[in-house]
Amino acid sequence: MHGVLGTILPLAIAVTISPIPIIAEILLLFTKRPVPNAGAYLVGFIIGVGAMLGILVAVAGAFNLSAGSGPSKGAATAELVLGLLLLLASVRRFRGRPKPGEAAPMPKWMDGIAGFGPLKSLSVGAALGAVNPKNLVVGLAAAVTIASADLSTGHMIVAVVVYVIVAALGVAAPLVVMIALRDKAQAILDSWRLWLGQNNATVMAVLFFVFAVILIGKGVAGR
Repeated sequence: MHGVLGTILPLAIAVTISPIPIIAEILLLFTKRPVPNAGAYLVGFIIGVGAMLGILVAVAGAFNLSAGSGPSKGAATAELVLGLLLLLASVRRFRGRPKPGEAAPMPKWMDGIAGFGPLKSLSVGAALGAVNPKNLVVGLAAAVTIASADLSTGHMIVAVVVYVIVAALGVAAPLVVMIALRDKAQAILDSWRLWLGQNNATVMAVLFFVFAVILIGKGVAGR
């Protein structure tokens, strides 16, 4: 169990420090209903990440990836493929980073975030948590690790819950800052938003590269 947690926690960290979901949470904290909107978004994000990982663990488990099984090399192959995908994504992100003095582009759906209500915030949070391509790739890597470890159902649930909690910390942080500091939070959150927006591509490129190397190394060793 400890080995599984040691492997999936870094993957969860890759989700929690993703800039775009955090920027969306910050923007929601400056809408007309900041705490309800940001809280609903956080809940949606948690639901999305949890549902996505639970489904992926069930799918990976159906392929019998446990280390003691005959087709145990399937887990190593999956890790190798996922590592290569993350490596390609890292190169793409790094090449697409904004040039000095150039404003970083943001997703178009963020233009309407000022008009979001709690229900819209909840649905957007769930979508970002569940169907974000980066979350899917990282989640699949975590699911392969969990499914191949021959854990009991209870331990699998614990692993999923721990992953989800860690993955949501980044989105939760702006809400905690706003509740704790109130009026003093605006300057802090604005600085976070600007830095994350400008460095989004670089942060994700580095994250993808690090986890690509880890997964490729595990895949090669497992084969």
